Amino acid sequence: MSITQQYLLDGYRASQHGEAAPPAPGSHDMEVARELRDYRRFRAVVAGHPAHGRLRGALSRWLHGRHRWPARR
Repeated sequence: MSITQQYLLDGYRASQHGEAAPPAPGSHDMEVARELRDYRRFRAVVAGHPAHGRLRGALSRWLHGRHRWPARR
């Protein structure tokens, strides 16, 4: 059963019982993505790292050859 079929079935059951229909699949995806981004920024600040530009900086260092590899023993 696909997610669309499950949603339609849940909506039908809710209407039969006089309840509110469930939210459509994917209707809260952007909100979840924003909350995840904010949580990761918060964790970066708490850990003492910059909250913005971490990925771009890492990619820039890697592409331009300024990366530092740990010394091998």
